[in-house]
Amino acid sequence: MKNSIIIASRESALAMWQAHHVQGRLQALYPQMDISILGMTTTGDQILDSPLAKIGGKGLFVKELEQALEEGRADIAVHSMKDVPMTLPPGFILAATGEREDPRDAFVSNRYSNLEALPEGSVVGTSSLRRECQLRARFPHLVIEPLRGNIQTRLRKLDEDQFAAIILAAAGLKRLELGHRITALIEPEQSLPAVGQGALGIECREGRDDLVELLAPLHHATSAACVAAERAMSRALAGSCQVPLGGFAIIEQSTLWLRGFVSSVDGQRVVRHELRGKPEHAAQIGAEMGAHLIASGADKILAELGMQ
Repeated sequence: MKNSIIIASRESALAMWQAHHVQGRLQALYPQMDISILGMTTTGDQILDSPLAKIGGKGLFVKELEQALEEGRADIAVHSMKDVPMTLPPGFILAATGEREDPRDAFVSNRYSNLEALPEGSVVGTSSLRRECQLRARFPHLVIEPLRGNIQTRLRKLDEDQFAAIILAAAGLKRLELGHRITALIEPEQSLPAVGQGALGIECREGRDDLVELLAPLHHATSAACVAAERAMSRALAGSCQVPLGGFAIIEQSTLWLRGFVSSVDGQRVVRHELRGKPEHAAQIGAEMGAHLIASGADKILAELGMQ
């Protein structure tokens, strides 16, 4: 039995919450172990003056953590699943997927009760092309501006009146005990969540069966199946944060229900589809969803974005 585990994590408040959460769960399971956290600053944390889609995508949040795993400076890395590239580099695996927090987007404003209440010309901040295209499609009278930085930075910019409202992931706000800042939750029918949103992923080097066994109690099968379907869909679409797409699965009465879309950035052209199937076929359902979206016109949108 291994007697220590080092967890690699970004140093943002949310990332450290996630790492401490996993640390606490493991410490309760294995009180004899020394479980520590290696905090790191990633490229994605350092470059804050450009939209993620223009500087290389959300993979910038995980590369340095994977390097720490490769060099043996850490055993596992804890990620927000929505930040994990759809295809992991050779030699790495997702050892466990934690139980999902609220996957919805959150509307946060100091002056307005919801998106519908925003007057024409109101400036809304978001870091996500997925959110941007859905906002533009529903509310063409709003001005959408990029919003980078950690959650506290984004809230400060709202409080400084740089934005009439901002859109954030509900999960992050709730985990940091900032749920009181949520003005309204946006249902998936209005804003389909990002692939993996609200779920935690634990990554390790391939071949570390000892770690996979230790992490097994943290693995949440329902969340894992939903995220696997979403990621398979996104993978089929060459999904990254340069592609405005959403994918969201839930399991109801032993049936997995996956919804997905691909959109032009302006929100004018949207291809949507949904599929149902058995949870044990999650990856296959996701791949079929991606193929259907491509056959329905997503390939043309992707080609214009330079992704195909």
